Amino acid sequence: MVVTVGSGGVGKTTTAAAMAVHAAMEGRTVLCLTIDPARRLANSLGLDEMRTSEQDVPRSLFESNGLECRGALSAMMLDTKRTFDGLVAKYASDEQSRDRILNNQIYQYVASSLAGTQEYMAMEKLHEVRKDPKWDLIVLDTPPTSSALDFLTAPERLIDAIDSPAMRWFLQVFEGAGKEAFGLVGRGATVLLKGIGKITGLEFLEQVAEFVSGINGLFGGFKERAEQVSNALRSPEVAFVLVTSPDPLAIGEARFFSDKLQEAGMNREGIIVNQVHSLIHEPSVPADEQVAALRDVLPESIDAADILPRLSEALQAERGWAIADRVQVERLADQVGEDARIVEVPAFDQDVHDLAALARVASFLTLPV
Repeated sequence: MVVTVGSGGVGKTTTAAAMAVHAAMEGRTVLCLTIDPARRLANSLGLDEMRTSEQDVPRSLFESNGLECRGALSAMMLDTKRTFDGLVAKYASDEQSRDRILNNQIYQYVASSLAGTQEYMAMEKLHEVRKDPKWDLIVLDTPPTSSALDFLTAPERLIDAIDSPAMRWFLQVFEGAGKEAFGLVGRGATVLLKGIGKITGLEFLEQVAEFVSGINGLFGGFKERAEQVSNALRSPEVAFVLVTSPDPLAIGEARFFSDKLQEAGMNREGIIVNQVHSLIHEPSVPADEQVAALRDVLPESIDAADILPRLSEALQAERGWAIADRVQVERLADQVGEDARIVEVPAFDQDVHDLAALARVASFLTLPV
């Protein structure tokens, strides 16, 4: 099982898809589970769109891209709310309790929008599908997060939120009370709730109370499940692949994330640096020979002598980027230690838009899957 992690905009989703394609070509039965519904990724896999149910990538698509697929590849987009709904249905004491929670407006917000929910549900889905024996390999593309720690601490943070003092207080206040709750609680709580109610409305408070009461009934099951998910992350069967780019900010976050993975006892299998510029050597022939060579390939309407300075300027800019990238990659290598395997993927002149392009990306990924 492979989990790609890292900051946003560094090519995590493309990397996950490339590894999945490579594994399928090598004979594995692979599920690529992604959070990103980007149409470009779907198109790269030959799909019209990413769905929340498993979609097979036909072998004919591999063949049409000049590739041989000896295994099988399926793709799926995570539906956070549906995954959360499944947990509620599993741990609710009865159908009435289940429906009351699922129809609650506060629950619907928490299940789809609350910070941390998406990260936790990604891990929950991973925990679910890893038990399915039909998959030889699962590749999970994690959510784009501003903080790398959001993903690693999601199970603990979700439990902390549900079991917070504020939640407990609301539960105690409303326990055993229905719509007449204000008449049944202590004077201090009554004054506070009435003050809040003037701002939010009584209906909102009732929704909060109903949500807290319902979730409290599921707390034991949620906590047990979160502990299972947290333990699964530390299983030797789960390999974390850290994805970054040569951008200094991304490199800094990658180093920080690498440290946190190790501190948490998680298996950092390797680090992939995407979009690395290759160092092009300076021309070894005189300028007049370069002009003559340009005249052989350019239309007569274009003066090769005028073009050469522009090409030289572009070459120097490219070399500058390559040198800067090399500095950042070496900086990362020094900071994460000699035991870290770092793989570089060059910057391509075209977008990754089909299976052939994903296979090309995969050809640079020497990490075992």
